[in-house]
Amino acid sequence: MRFAAFLLIPAALMAQAELRLNTVIRAVQGEVNPDRAMEMMREVWERDRWFTFPKIEETARYVATTLEKAGLSEAQVIHPPADGATQVGFWTMPLAWDVRAARLELVEPEYRLLADYHVVPASLVMWSGPTPPEGVTAELVDIGAGRQAEVEKMELAGKIVLTSRRPSGIKWLLARKGVAAVVSSDTENRDLVDAYDWVNSWGDRGWGVTKNDSYLPGFTVTPRQGAWLRSLLAAGRRVRLRATVDSRYWEGSYAYATALLKGAPGNEEVLMLGHTAEQGAQDNATGIAAMAEAMIVLNRLVEAGKLARPRRSIRLLAMGEVYGSMHYVVANPERIRNTIAAICIDTPAGFYHLAGTEYTFYLNPHVASSYVDAFSLRLAAAYFSRLDPPRRFHEARYMMGTDTFLADPTIGVPTVWPYGSSGVHTHHNSEDTPDDVDPRSLRDLSVVTAAFVYFLASADELDARWLAELALARGYRQTLAAVDSALEGMLSASDRHALGRALYDARERLAYTVARQIEAVESVQRLAPRPDLKPFLASLESFRREQGARLDRAVKDRAAALGLDAIQAIPPPADPKLAGAERIIVKRKRPGTLPLDDLPVPEREGWPSGAWDTRLATALYWCDGKRTLAEAVRLTRLELGPDEFDFLGYFRFLSRKGYVEIVETTR
Repeated sequence: MRFAAFLLIPAALMAQAELRLNTVIRAVQGEVNPDRAMEMMREVWERDRWFTFPKIEETARYVATTLEKAGLSEAQVIHPPADGATQVGFWTMPLAWDVRAARLELVEPEYRLLADYHVVPASLVMWSGPTPPEGVTAELVDIGAGRQAEVEKMELAGKIVLTSRRPSGIKWLLARKGVAAVVSSDTENRDLVDAYDWVNSWGDRGWGVTKNDSYLPGFTVTPRQGAWLRSLLAAGRRVRLRATVDSRYWEGSYAYATALLKGAPGNEEVLMLGHTAEQGAQDNATGIAAMAEAMIVLNRLVEAGKLARPRRSIRLLAMGEVYGSMHYVVANPERIRNTIAAICIDTPAGFYHLAGTEYTFYLNPHVASSYVDAFSLRLAAAYFSRLDPPRRFHEARYMMGTDTFLADPTIGVPTVWPYGSSGVHTHHNSEDTPDDVDPRSLRDLSVVTAAFVYFLASADELDARWLAELALARGYRQTLAAVDSALEGMLSASDRHALGRALYDARERLAYTVARQIEAVESVQRLAPRPDLKPFLASLESFRREQGARLDRAVKDRAAALGLDAIQAIPPPADPKLAGAERIIVKRKRPGTLPLDDLPVPEREGWPSGAWDTRLATALYWCDGKRTLAEAVRLTRLELGPDEFDFLGYFRFLSRKGYVEIVETTR
């Protein structure tokens, strides 16, 4: 097989671009101070571990003040509403919340203190409702995994309920049943038997508590405590708890910080963003510290003349996850239009010696195919290979779970997310403390972040051509991977029908993959609108034809081996769940995903929230107001794989509830 032409720009120019990247990495690596980053991580953690809105305000002011003292421009605290009613996109901003004290006590059959907010803040659910000053004392009832159908049948009024599953999903039901308080023994890592899980989702309809939600007290206990309480109940003992919570809600603000390293005159920016308001050191004080260190280092290097002032400005955004970033998107439409790329820093900085702590780069959704993916991987290779010993890194396809929704085409900012495990899984757990942060990983995160934003902020037309070359090279690899997978399907086919289906799927996959790679190459035009991309696109098209011929040969050979004559491609049978979807166009009304947090759960007709669902978000992204729903679903399945989900029913539901508009077409 002849491999398509690779170097479409002169090797000398390629070398210059590589040299510039490595020069940036060396300069940043030489200036990054892990001790300074660790200190800032601790400062952020000391505030955010209380996760109240006054502490969130303190964190925002600390970040803004630190960056202003370091010489950054426009360092300020922004105050979006936390009023429980305002929507940004379709996300309803939560109410502001504070807590002065909270305790959970066993009072019968013996006395034992189970949780104290001032000792372990994570033992109290964020947005927990208040109790009377004397607390509520009630019998404990174990509802197990808290399955809705079972809970519906229980008599729970006035009881304190114990659940083995995170109760956020049925909190609305427990409130409706009249429970006095909720206690959860759930955790993401049951090996941490004496640690408290942190529950930060307490809305009846979604994440944060809004004006339409109940004010229900909530605690967590450790796995060991949960097992002990259940053993008392199993032994027939009467178990009574007292829950005391001094908390309040009000219409306030959900403060976030921003700062700017000014580039040359112009409106374009590159963005780094990560969220505050989380109780953990790894999640996400490390992210805030890494971003701040990156900004401080870049500003020093620019001011000292060791790096040229970039052509575009570099912005830091340290905000509440999704709520803050969605507010920023909605409040700054012109700035977002001029933001060419982003890196989301929501990640631990785990110890080198623990398995799984290498960084994985989550890339853009296919609908937003971009050179940014190829560049982030090239940057990672350039940096991590410099370490002694070199450190591995990984790549992964797009996934919901943080602020990478900025890649949504209605927003249009290609965004990558480097994520590393903490080794010992402490996500949303009281064990997520500064003692588990590795300065080397925090250094790595700071260097990669700084190099990413600076190189793209400085990129000129020559760099754009090099980035197109990177996207092209990745395009070849992605195409080969798709073809290799298709060939496996062909080789496993045992009859005419199976081979015809394999041929159809292979051609679909090849055409889809090459189309995405073409889009990735074309995306460099955001950096420099005049690069001649015709040779790059022609090369991809030539490669598509070569690989198509390869598939045809493989089908012919497999058919001969099975004693069959010419094979025709056989499309899959029509999906009955999509009947009529070819005549429907879905038009979106607002940017971002659809959490349904303004819709009571019983009114959702059984449909899931789209807040964190990658499949639902992907299908939504493909709905551009021009494609039919059938085409959007086809593209979603090519991106993520086959499924049985009823997309037509889901989007008709969204239309009935006013989240999207459906237009019937005669084509």
